Amino acid sequence: MVIKLETGVEFRKVDSQGRLILPVDWRETEIGEDKELYIIKRKGYLKIIPKRRVDLTKNFDTADLGVDSIDNWNDFQKKFIEAHK
Repeated sequence: MVIKLETGVEFRKVDSQGRLILPVDWRETEIGEDKELYIIKRKGYLKIIPKRRVDLTKNFDTADLGVDSIDNWNDFQKKFIEAHK
């Protein structure tokens, strides 16, 4: 039994073993292939968050430090501090 109360809110029943069915559209778009979730227990509610792999190399080499290269750390530090005063 699913009753839609408002956008993004649904009423669902829990079965005798404590299980509930997650909305299929949310599962397809949010969970992904790993099928792993974080369940955060708080007083009065549960928060369900999909576990995602973070690509740490995604933004690698995208920082603009305002210098061409860092050959000498002390020179870089001086130039960087001067540029951001």
